[in-house]
Amino acid sequence: MSTPPLAPALAPAPEPAPRFTDLLAAEWIKLRSLRSTYWVLALASLVAIAVNVNAVHTDLTYIDHPPPRMPGMPPYTYDPLWHGLGNIAGDLMAVAAGSLGAITVFGEYTTGLIRTTFAAVPDRRGVIAAKVLLIGGITALAGLVVSTVSFFTVNAMLASRHVGLSVTDDGCLRAVLGYAAIVPVCALIGMALGALLRHATASIVSLVLLMFVLPMMFGGDRYRWLKEIGTHLPLATVQRLVINPNSTTTMGKYAPSVLDSWITMGVWGVASVVVTVVVVRRRDV
Repeated sequence: MSTPPLAPALAPAPEPAPRFTDLLAAEWIKLRSLRSTYWVLALASLVAIAVNVNAVHTDLTYIDHPPPRMPGMPPYTYDPLWHGLGNIAGDLMAVAAGSLGAITVFGEYTTGLIRTTFAAVPDRRGVIAAKVLLIGGITALAGLVVSTVSFFTVNAMLASRHVGLSVTDDGCLRAVLGYAAIVPVCALIGMALGALLRHATASIVSLVLLMFVLPMMFGGDRYRWLKEIGTHLPLATVQRLVINPNSTTTMGKYAPSVLDSWITMGVWGVASVVVTVVVVRRRDV
């Protein structure tokens, strides 16, 4: 009696390609597993709001008792927009967001997790797109919270002095949005530096140099080309956007226009994403 032929073994079904929502979920798990990352951003947001509120609270004495008028100078007028969305709080958020962006990239290279990620998902562009969307969204939310809470809180404080502003006043909505938008832009810049350098100290130091040291080399109004380079650095854009058009505050000679500052901010964000994608795709893990 002959033995019947064996049935051919069925090939295993191919694994379905991961969807973009799966990549977002994976990046969220990575971020959530390191509590220090989002706690730092949350703490920085609270401190930034406190800095802005405290600055205006300290100014109440000067509003009640303005300094005497200097000869040849216009009378003293308080600018709640400039003081309520201050540089110190903005710089704090820039460092926190930029550091978070850098950590999400160089952290995986440092631990070797990036090899596992790309082994599971060979589409590197998809992985980076998920990182950009997640980090950009989180930092944009943090920036919006700091900006709106600071604006409405300080102007509620100033209402009793009759110098408070409304978000519908000239230049106020632009200032609130610009103050918020620079936060995710700094996060994207941090991601680009993390992808380029792949080292914690080098990435953070480079971020600080770009944000705070480099602008010192391009100040003053003597040489126009130097000044224009300085006004196109990341934090200079938000300085222009928060200027109250009804105040005497200016950026001096050769100041950029509002549209120019918006475009510059957008270029920094897009260029950072492009650099991150190109570097991660072309370099080995």
